[in-house]
Amino acid sequence: MKSVFIEAVGIAAPGFASWTEARQVLAGHVQYNDVPLPPHQPALLPPNERRRATPAVRLAFQAAEDAMKMTQRPPADLATVFASSDADLNIIHRISTALTITPRLVSPTDFHNSVHNAAAGYWSIAVGSRAPSSTLSAYDSSFAAGLLEACLLTQIDGHDTLLVAFDLPPPEPMLAKRPIGCPAAVALVLTHERQPNSLAEIRCAATTQSESALTDPALEALRLRNPATRALPLLEHLAAQRSGRIVLPSARDNLAVELSLV
Repeated sequence: MKSVFIEAVGIAAPGFASWTEARQVLAGHVQYNDVPLPPHQPALLPPNERRRATPAVRLAFQAAEDAMKMTQRPPADLATVFASSDADLNIIHRISTALTITPRLVSPTDFHNSVHNAAAGYWSIAVGSRAPSSTLSAYDSSFAAGLLEACLLTQIDGHDTLLVAFDLPPPEPMLAKRPIGCPAAVALVLTHERQPNSLAEIRCAATTQSESALTDPALEALRLRNPATRALPLLEHLAAQRSGRIVLPSARDNLAVELSLV
C-alpha cells in the first residue's frame, strides 16, 4: 500500500481532554492521571443541532475539533471516515424500552439520532461539507478498519481525510454483553502528499504479528477499555517522535502500520 501522511491528531478520553495533554503523557513526560472526561459542547455545531446532539456525537466532535486545531485546512474540504463499534447504544436501549411500554411512544429525537452514521451527518451539517464520507463498524477492530478505509480514500481518490473513531459505554443490560469501559475518541487528519506541518508518514499492511501493547500498566488498561483507544500505540510513537512498526488489532490479520517521522 502507498503511504499517506498524518498532519493532525485529536483525542478525548479519561485523562486526555486534548492531544496537548495526551502528548505529554504518552511521551513519558507526565504521569497518566485517570480522571473522567468532562462533557463537551461542540463549538462547530449550530445551536439547534447542538441541543439535539447525543453524547456519542459530542464525543466524536471533541476529538475531531481537537485535530482541526492543528491544521489550517477548512474542515469542509476534508473527506471523512467515522468508525464506531456501537455508535450510541444508549439510544437503542431507550427506543427498545419504549417499545415495551403501552402506549409505544418513541422520542422523535432519539429516532433521528438512532442511525449509525449520525455523527457523520452532524459533522457534514456543522462544517457544510459535501466531501465523501464513510461510516463503519468493526467491533474492537474499528480503529484499524477506519484507518485502513481512510488511507484508501486518501490514496486512491486523492482526498485529504479526517478519521474519527469513537465509542462510549452502553447502559445495562447491554454493558454486560458489550463491556466498553470508558468514553473515548481519536481523530487523525491524513493527507496524500507531504505537507510542511506533516507529523509522520505511514504505510499499512496485513500481518500475523500480535497487536502492539503499551508498557505503562495504566495506559495499557486504557487501551483495552475502548475500541478507539486501540490507537494509543500509534499515538505513543507520534508523541515520542519515534519511528517504528505498530500492530493494530483487526478481525482477521492484524494491521501493521510502518510509521516514519518526517
